[in-house]
Amino acid sequence: MKAMALGLALLCVLLSAAAQVVLKLAMKPSATDGALATYQRALTTPGVWAGLVLYGLSAVLWLWVLSRLDVSVAYPLVSLGFVLTLLIGVGWLGEPFSWLRAAGCGLIVVGVALLAADA
Repeated sequence: MKAMALGLALLCVLLSAAAQVVLKLAMKPSATDGALATYQRALTTPGVWAGLVLYGLSAVLWLWVLSRLDVSVAYPLVSLGFVLTLLIGVGWLGEPFSWLRAAGCGLIVVGVALLAADA
């Protein structure tokens, strides 16, 4: 049962990272937009709604995860989303690569592995 809960936790992380990417792609910046115009545009952009649906699905599934895993094990898995979004940002969105970012993500992976090993 713990393996299933860990697997579902990882699915939640993937859904959350996907939501971030979808939201980023949907929110193309406009130099002339103020804060109000940005949010008005967001409300009418289908990609924003798709990203929010992904977040919602992740949250609903996360409830099941929390009912089966200690929160001290489950919640650190969320930090893997930082690693995924860095990889997607650099690899797919063309964002700049930094060895400091890579090192930070490496530390996250090591920390999550240590916590999962104790699960």
